[in-house]
Amino acid sequence: MKAIEEMESMSDQEIIRRMVERAREAQGIWEKADQERIDAVVREIGKTIYDNAEELARLTVEETGVGNYEYNLKQDKRKSCIIWHSLKGRPSVGIIERDKKTGLVTIAKPIGVVGAVLPVTIPVTNFMSNCMFSVKARNAVIGAPHPKAKRTVARTVELILSRIDKFSVPENLIQCLAEPSIELTSELMKQVDVIVATGGMGMVRAAYSSGKPAYGVGPGNVQCIIDRGVDIGEAIEKIIEGRVFNNGLPCACEQAVIVPYEDAARILKAFEERQCVYIEDEEEIERVARVLYVDGVLSRDGIGLTAHEVARKASISVPKDSKVLLLKGDLRDDNILRKEKLSPVTLFYTYDRFEEAIDIARRNTNLEGKGHSVAIHSNNEANIEALAHAMDVSRVIVNQCATTSAGGSFLNGFGATTTLGTGFWGNNILNGNLDFVHLMNYTKIGYAPDGARVPTDEEIWG
Repeated sequence: MKAIEEMESMSDQEIIRRMVERAREAQGIWEKADQERIDAVVREIGKTIYDNAEELARLTVEETGVGNYEYNLKQDKRKSCIIWHSLKGRPSVGIIERDKKTGLVTIAKPIGVVGAVLPVTIPVTNFMSNCMFSVKARNAVIGAPHPKAKRTVARTVELILSRIDKFSVPENLIQCLAEPSIELTSELMKQVDVIVATGGMGMVRAAYSSGKPAYGVGPGNVQCIIDRGVDIGEAIEKIIEGRVFNNGLPCACEQAVIVPYEDAARILKAFEERQCVYIEDEEEIERVARVLYVDGVLSRDGIGLTAHEVARKASISVPKDSKVLLLKGDLRDDNILRKEKLSPVTLFYTYDRFEEAIDIARRNTNLEGKGHSVAIHSNNEANIEALAHAMDVSRVIVNQCATTSAGGSFLNGFGATTTLGTGFWGNNILNGNLDFVHLMNYTKIGYAPDGARVPTDEEIWG
């Protein structure tokens, strides 16, 4: 009780100062750990989430009020596996590379204290990811949960600390704000050494304005093209899987489907056979928009809903087991549904020439989601690469479910993460997927490589 009363009498600056001081002390000890011990702790963090996924998934949904238990459970288990698998065997201590060709020797060193600003949509996996990356890089980490996920994150920390205690990890290496607020989070961002900010653009901009180095993300607005000559049923199964995942909350969800005009009827029928509903009435589409957005901004009451719940709020009658609402798409400047929608609602477009499909995808992404990702189901390498050249995105996802692939999977080479950078297109310093290597300093030794000599002018210019 005395400690709580003391904390309540302290200023935000003092609360954070004490947390950061303790983190620095722990980090100073941890940076002396050897690789074997570090990797054992990183593995244990991931395994803790895997083993307690049922409890944490249930708590996530109960506290945040968004998403659903089954998909949170699947996400917590899947991400813990993928991220640990990607980290195994990779060095983060001492000399991590010797390049005989250039003569450069790279030594890895920690940054210090990481401030992890966590979203309400994936509080468990995002904090797990930040902990695994930070500890792997020999940093301390302090999490700043969304206020609507504070109990979930606190429980996550409690479970992790109880499991890693057997490795004699220094106290306060992993911490989180018990009573998060905008003011405390802002102060945290000012006092740590580097920030990882995953969430809304307002929070990301605050991280960039903190005066400290920051990795941020941008909104997703993933456009998905179905090319000619593909297995339509297989493509649609993957699109639906991505769009319904956790009621459409992930940033990599397929936000629009762009299909060949001659196959449109067949593709719509295939969607409808899989409990998806096509809506082309303009008034009904407008009502859906009013459910999802308020004054041009995503509504807190419109995210993480099922397709049936969105339709009910829009006074549209659809079967209760409906998976996705497919809305007839257009490219009007005032069509706000062209932006990111954090519920299973997807726009439906048709194209004649493939260049038209690229144009639709590009125009929608330029409206919102620039730098994030685009998906395509295609067997035509020329079309795939034409799309990649034309789109200002960090990822082109080929013949996969975008939602479960953009953040890395066992079936692609994208880095395993929960933080998807959007590059300079999306006002990010991070192009691609956050990894532990982004949370380290590097010292390089420059030896003269064997056989090095100064070339003649003729060799340089000839």
